[in-house]
Amino acid sequence: MLGIARRKVVRGGVSVLGRQIRRNSGASAAPFGSNVYVTTGKETLLHRQGSKLVRIVGLNGNLGCPASVRSLRPVGSCLQTDPSSNVWNRSYSSDGGEVVEAVVPFMGESITDGTLAAFLKHPGDRVEVDEPIAQIETDKVTMDVGSPEAGVIHQLLAKVGDTVEPGTKIAIISKSGDHTHVAPSEPPTSKSVAAKKEKPDEENAKAKAPTQEKPKSEDVAPKDKPKPPSPSAKTSPSEPQLPPKERERRVPMTRLRKRVATRLKDSQNTYAMLTTFNEVDMTNLMKLRSDYKDAFVEKHGVKLGFMSGFVKGAVSALQSQPIVNAVIDGDDIIYREYIDISIAVGTPKGLVVPVIRGAEKMNFAEIEKGINTLAKKASDGTISIDEMAGGSFTISNGGVYGSLLSTPIINPPQSAILGMHSIVNRPMVVGGQIVSRPMMNVALTYDHRLIDGREAVLFLRRVKDVVEDPRRLLLDI
Repeated sequence: MLGIARRKVVRGGVSVLGRQIRRNSGASAAPFGSNVYVTTGKETLLHRQGSKLVRIVGLNGNLGCPASVRSLRPVGSCLQTDPSSNVWNRSYSSDGGEVVEAVVPFMGESITDGTLAAFLKHPGDRVEVDEPIAQIETDKVTMDVGSPEAGVIHQLLAKVGDTVEPGTKIAIISKSGDHTHVAPSEPPTSKSVAAKKEKPDEENAKAKAPTQEKPKSEDVAPKDKPKPPSPSAKTSPSEPQLPPKERERRVPMTRLRKRVATRLKDSQNTYAMLTTFNEVDMTNLMKLRSDYKDAFVEKHGVKLGFMSGFVKGAVSALQSQPIVNAVIDGDDIIYREYIDISIAVGTPKGLVVPVIRGAEKMNFAEIEKGINTLAKKASDGTISIDEMAGGSFTISNGGVYGSLLSTPIINPPQSAILGMHSIVNRPMVVGGQIVSRPMMNVALTYDHRLIDGREAVLFLRRVKDVVEDPRRLLLDI
């Protein structure tokens, strides 16, 4: 172990970076080759390179050396944590108000952590107050982390893909505008240049070396030539030729996709799911839409769609069969006195289910406005967790994608889900005559532990009656 001599700082004190080290302060310096370290017993202040005094960055053990003279180390191992990058960071103190820390915000009562999906800003970028600097992907939504103050990104404290919790620090923002400085990389030494030169020579020597060929089987005198197999002999089946791995692409699942997969599998494992079907004649609802679509848009500022008719039909059916709106909780049945309809919406990132609250109190226009607002937020990725929490019944419209018939899976902890499908003109018998009618298949998947077949069939029959003749809603029949 190399001995390190200790000596006092120049008598009378020396000014070190604006700080006065007196003779009786216990300050000392220790030479190490051409470098000299100056310490005060608590923190390393500077080192000497030749005739120059250079500041050691990162005091108090942050990025610099330990403060004790006994544990002094060479400059290269103290100042630069990554010698290849040669990045020198200037440390700030949050107590002085020069820097602030961006932390992960509260994500919701049911979400404990998330994945750092992307950084929208990088060191050196200017940010304003509340400007998004990163995106956190949770089990339900993707949320932004805003900047607490205006300034310049000084340092990133996390990496993309890290699992973060509320309160986790992800970035340091300098309000004064200073940021990371990159020092010029050191010139390559003669040893490294010589090593690089040696490598190509070694590779060329290996390439020029003649390869020793193995003797062919024909050069060896065979004892007996093998006889060709007889036609009746059975040949072993050849192994299937699989596609090469280069034609495959592996992508990690998003947290939203993993959450959807877990919930659907839990639903399948927990519920005794059964599906009943019916068909709906869409003639009257389509005529109602055609007759009043212009006046509806002019008055309410939103288009009249089919979804509002099915929501009103589901509300009427839930009021007539309240058991479908209930849920099992242990050994008890919870009957909900409210009707919150969840609408399944497919987005590029996965399936989300925003909730229309108090649907029993809404008219057609209010339902259409609520659906349009939530669907737009879901597509833009700006929907909040509160807008997807809860829900007592779900409607899924696979018909917009061309689905003719399906068996939807219950959205836990609900007890039933209504599936809508595409409208297809089919020959139907009406008044003793065969006519063409726009028909839609509907499906109700329900938890058979709670809902009997009778309640499920009556529920679906009520939806059919209301959609086929919306005048029932006005007369309450």
